[in-house]
Amino acid sequence: MTGNPARVLVVDDDPTVAEVVARYLERDGHTVECVGDGAEALRRALADPPDLLVLDLMLPKMDGLQVCRKLRERWPVPVIMLTALGEEIDRVVGLETGADDYVTKPFSPRELALRVQSVLRRARGALVPTGTGVLRDGDLVVDVGAHEVTVGGEEIVLTAREFDLLAYLLRNPRQAFSRMALLDQVWGWSFGDTSTVTVHVRRLREKIEPDPTDPRRIVTVWGVGYRYEPLT
Repeated sequence: MTGNPARVLVVDDDPTVAEVVARYLERDGHTVECVGDGAEALRRALADPPDLLVLDLMLPKMDGLQVCRKLRERWPVPVIMLTALGEEIDRVVGLETGADDYVTKPFSPRELALRVQSVLRRARGALVPTGTGVLRDGDLVVDVGAHEVTVGGEEIVLTAREFDLLAYLLRNPRQAFSRMALLDQVWGWSFGDTSTVTVHVRRLREKIEPDPTDPRRIVTVWGVGYRYEPLT
């Protein structure tokens, strides 16, 4: 049994997939509920928010992207999206909609269970950057202990992984990191699709940059990846 049990809502219209996922998550000590369509999933998640959703992209009545988008308007519930589609654009759209992670079908149930643990730890603050304190760059303030970010005195809502990525870059100013290095240091993954990093950088820029199309803080280092360039 894991030391991090949670209530997980599994949303998939394939009963076999849902059953296998539920069985593996229950082995880790989680309480699992399964539903087969997007509308019912959204209703249940809004009425009694779970600790995490495992959400299929292709669903009857309401697709996974709609569920994730509407849920994000109300609650910051972590979401791992399942998709049978192999195109990168589908994964990117899912991440931009607010999903914390994705797994492409066919997948290893054990890998999915490990991804669930990783997302839960970050959502619960277990993997926030070391220390507390406050990181500052001009009007950008990151309070690590309170897990809060403000720009110009206005609070900015970040997902757990957006927060960790921003704090990591702020702690290492003017140092260029490859996408794979960020995937390893921030996500804790030794493998994975680096488009995950690309999407999270894009979302961060939209939230902290005065002009996201011409970023001044999180800059692209061509042929390498990204670095944080302090404004002060």
